[in-house]
Amino acid sequence: MSQLIVVIEDEEDIRELIRYNLDKEGYRVLAANSGEEGLELVMNSMPDLIVLDLMLPGIDGLEVCRQLKEEPKTKDIPIMMVTARGEEPDVVSGLELGAEDYVSKPFSPKVLVARVKTVLRRSQAGESDPQAILRHEQLLVNPQRREVAIGNERIELTNTEFKLLYFLLRQPGVVFTRDQIVDGVHGDDYPVTDRSVDVQVVGLRKKLLEYGQCIETVRGVGYRFKS
Repeated sequence: MSQLIVVIEDEEDIRELIRYNLDKEGYRVLAANSGEEGLELVMNSMPDLIVLDLMLPGIDGLEVCRQLKEEPKTKDIPIMMVTARGEEPDVVSGLELGAEDYVSKPFSPKVLVARVKTVLRRSQAGESDPQAILRHEQLLVNPQRREVAIGNERIELTNTEFKLLYFLLRQPGVVFTRDQIVDGVHGDDYPVTDRSVDVQVVGLRKKLLEYGQCIETVRGVGYRFKS
């Protein structure tokens, strides 16, 4: 059976444009025109991907994203944001909540479809590829359970923070540029600014408590997990 995508978009012409192009590629598509309707549709259908507009009437897109990522049943469903604002804080907020990707209006249907395929491919690869549990002193990172713990205390991270930590800890001592971090965490050509990487690192350091200092800034280059 073909993969199912839920589109949550209040502008009818854009909603139908997305639906038409995804349907043409062989995906099954369900659509909602508000945040409330979208949440209900996702819970009832459990899709493979959600295409989510950020500017929605009622419950906005960021709140929809937050609720879906906090719900155990839906937290692993990838979300691709659609925004007309093009403002970095909105994009960063969505990524921090766990969204996988974003596209800005106006967008090319071909670009949208390509990005959808990339997100779905990454999602499938993450499920099928076994990953090793990583340890650093009392810090434990379990990718199969998406769990991080310091001793007996579990640390709650967003999806992006988890991927960032795993990426750095997998090669301790290696310095990565911000572009390398974006590519390693999200895939090639992911449109995230340097500033968003810095914001994610700051948040991750705070949550890791005493181990936050292990994520070291290398001036003019990027970051590394100190070996």
